[in-house]
Amino acid sequence: MKDFHIARTAHSPEVDFRFSEHRLTLSGEAYPEDATAFFNPVLSALEQYLKSMDDCDIEFNFQLTYFNSASTKMLYRLFGLLNDSACTRNRVVLCWHHDVEDDTVLEFGESVHDDFNALEFRPIAADLAAL
Repeated sequence: MKDFHIARTAHSPEVDFRFSEHRLTLSGEAYPEDATAFFNPVLSALEQYLKSMDDCDIEFNFQLTYFNSASTKMLYRLFGLLNDSACTRNRVVLCWHHDVEDDTVLEFGESVHDDFNALEFRPIAADLAAL
């Protein structure tokens, strides 16, 4: 499957889905004017990829430093797709990158892990300002 990339903007994250390497990354900030319009192609590409994988190790790198409530709703759909795949076909590691001083993003990650517990959760503290 062809890799999928969307460049970062001031209001939307970089989407770097390297399907060929089984490494998926979201980075930056997510508060697009229309979260549904932004995330629907991302969800569609992810869903197609996951349907084509079986017994695969997939790494999902979450590196968002800010996301609004509309984006959160779409992110939950994304995590749901990953979780469903982890329950049935693949091993999915959720690498949750968070700023060392941002407990809010870490706590959100822990909540995601509680809701989608088929994902292997790996919190990674870093200086995300450097990204």
